Amino acid sequence: MSSSVVPPVIPEGTSPEGRIPARYRAISTHLAIAPRVSVVIPAMNEAENLPYVFKTLPDWIHEVVLVDGNSTDNTVEVARELWPEVVVVPQRGKGKGDALITGFTACTGDIIVMVDADGSADGQEIVSYVSALVSGADFAKGSRFANGGGTDDMTPIRKLGNWALCSAVNAKFGARYTDLCYGYNAFWRHCLDEIELDCTGFEVETLMNIRVVKAGLRVQEIPSHEYLRIHGASNLRAVRDGLRVLKVIMKERSNRRALRSRQSPAKLNLVREDGS
Repeated sequence: MSSSVVPPVIPEGTSPEGRIPARYRAISTHLAIAPRVSVVIPAMNEAENLPYVFKTLPDWIHEVVLVDGNSTDNTVEVARELWPEVVVVPQRGKGKGDALITGFTACTGDIIVMVDADGSADGQEIVSYVSALVSGADFAKGSRFANGGGTDDMTPIRKLGNWALCSAVNAKFGARYTDLCYGYNAFWRHCLDEIELDCTGFEVETLMNIRVVKAGLRVQEIPSHEYLRIHGASNLRAVRDGLRVLKVIMKERSNRRALRSRQSPAKLNLVREDGS
């Protein structure tokens, strides 16, 4: 919005569209939104990192859903102290994909944002994701390699692997991604009906990125900076998880029926600073 006037608050339940919450939330002096924003944070033994994560979250978000992966430290207690209204959901299965699916199911917001619990993501960037969605995108995809993005946490080998896998997805599915294996994304809730997530591990981000293209959803990349994990060690294993990502790519490519059934090819609409 170009105007600096924040839209007035109107009674809930009287949205003119009849399908979005009526109460506007002021994000800044230039932007106010009606949709409720849910933030999903999968966490296992991240008590030391949560203060950094919650400190950057905007106060206008609708809810925080913490999916606890059977933590043996005081992750849950710290989360409740930092954000008293936090919704804590115990994870029954294992893996990041399983945790995210569990969290998505518990969300009540219209927009869902995925944020890691290791302190590597800046919650203040959420406004950029939400802005893209309310401007017309279905899926706002974070990218460390888009103009304005960056990473402090990737080795040269991981960068090479990410580039190779990203290139494969672009070639096989007609996408124009600059990043593939990144967990900071946001989307309208209706997207879950289109992509039908069914994997449990770190490859969940790749699966989402592929299926939004296959579903013909409008995607906008958001430049994002990834910081170093603050405390603890990551469960990510480059070779193991890289092979799982490759397996997902090949499996999705072999199932060509979903692509052929559409009357027109799925298109990926990326908005970049260079206008390409």
